[in-house]
Amino acid sequence: MSTTTAVAPLTIQDAEALVTAAHRAAEASGVAVSVTVLDAGGHLLAFRRDDRAVLISGETSTRKAYTALQLDAPTADLVNAVQPGGAFHTLPTALDRPLLFIAGGVPVRRDGRLIGAIGVGGGAPEQDHGFAVTALETLA
Repeated sequence: MSTTTAVAPLTIQDAEALVTAAHRAAEASGVAVSVTVLDAGGHLLAFRRDDRAVLISGETSTRKAYTALQLDAPTADLVNAVQPGGAFHTLPTALDRPLLFIAGGVPVRRDGRLIGAIGVGGGAPEQDHGFAVTALETLA
């Protein structure tokens, strides 16, 4: 008989802290972004769109978070895998929603286990990834 150790789930307070941290990092860089945080089940816990960000940035941040959650990997690591001939080239047709494989989605882990994901959209892909990674430091 095996036992598993319980891992605290991602809370709304955690999600709001992630959103705040990502927005602060983006504002410090002069970038307007949207930030989405999902729990391990893909449920929306927190969302914020900067009024200066383009409307599509909200959908983009949500898709990035969803992609990072479903594939349990930072979306920045997946760019080459979805190029024609790449390992995940046909994956978008296998899932129920399209995926955006550009940087800005990062899984959230606690004690090594996947508990959610954060997605940032609105800046350049490298910036969005950096804002998401910076936000994760608030949970450390």
